[in-house]
Amino acid sequence: MSMETLEFIIYPDGRVQERVTGIMGKSCEEVTRAIEEELGIVVSQERTGDYYNEKVELNNHIHNRSW
Repeated sequence: MSMETLEFIIYPDGRVQERVTGIMGKSCEEVTRAIEEELGIVVSQERTGDYYNEKVELNNHIHNRSW
């Protein structure tokens, strides 16, 4: 499992670049929504490969039958 990180770069002109890593699927939008609302208007987004990956959970059930 990779580490989940949020990185913010604040430029002298006030622009903020946000980079999210280690969060799979669309849940990264949920994580960053409140922060983005406080920062102001989002002018562009570039989705990484992690956005298009979904977390997969497998449940294996083994049933033993005595005949």
